[in-house]
Amino acid sequence: MTVRALPDAMPLVPPCALSGLWAVRHGQSTANVAFAAAEESGATVPVPGRDRDVPLSQRGASQAVALGDWLARQATGAGPDLVVCSPYTRALQTWEGMAARAAELGGPRLDVLVDERLRDREMGVFELHPPAALRARAPQEAARRELLGEWCYRPPGGEAFTDVAVRVGQFVHDLGRAAPGRQVLVVAHDGVVIALRYVLAGVGAAAPEELPPVPNASVSHWNGDGHRLRLAAWGDTAHLTSLDDMEGMTHV
Repeated sequence: MTVRALPDAMPLVPPCALSGLWAVRHGQSTANVAFAAAEESGATVPVPGRDRDVPLSQRGASQAVALGDWLARQATGAGPDLVVCSPYTRALQTWEGMAARAAELGGPRLDVLVDERLRDREMGVFELHPPAALRARAPQEAARRELLGEWCYRPPGGEAFTDVAVRVGQFVHDLGRAAPGRQVLVVAHDGVVIALRYVLAGVGAAAPEELPPVPNASVSHWNGDGHRLRLAAWGDTAHLTSLDDMEGMTHV
C-alpha cells in the first residue's frame, strides 16, 4: 500500500476567550539538582520520596523571588489577574515566593486556584528515577523509551506527554469558558507548558517533540484578543539576569 503525504495546511486554532495567558515553570527543585548530579556521576539510585512533595532548592526559592519582581513590574491591567497553580509542592512554593515578593513591592494580590490537571507528568513505577537509574533497573524499558521518543513514551503506571496534553487541553477548554476576558497566570511544570503550547497551536499542529527547553522559573506568554491566544514569548528568563549575575559574583 502506498502512503500519500497529506497537503500542508495551517492548524485550526480553537477559540479561547482569555485576554492573556502566562505560564511559569516552577523554580529549581531539589530533584532537579539531584538529577543533574546523577547525570554527571552516573548514579543509579532514585530520588527518595514522592514527586508531588519535592520542594524548591535554595536557588529555586531565589528564582521565585525574582519572578515576584517580574510580577510586580506588570502594569495595572496589563498583567495577570488570576492564578491557577499545580498542586505539587515546588509549584506552590514558587507561587508563594512570587506572591510574597510582589506584595512587598506593592504588586497585585491575585485570586489563586489549584487545579489537579496542572500536575507534572506522572512517571509511574519510575517516579523520581534519573535516566541512569532507569537504564540500570530496566534496560529494556529504557530502550523502549528511546525507540518511541519522549512525546509518546508511557512508563508503566505513568503518562506519556500525549496524556498530559489531553488533561491540559480540557483545562484550557474549561478555563476559557469559566474566565472569559481574564488574564491568567499558570504556575506549573515544563511538561504542562509544552502541552499548553501544543493545545493552543490548534487542530493539526505538529507534535512538539523537539522544542527549545523550558528553563526553571521561565515565563512563556500568549497574547489574547478575547477570541484566540497567540504565542508571544517562550521560556523567557530575562527576569533572572540579576540573580545569575549575583551568583556569578559569589563564585568569583
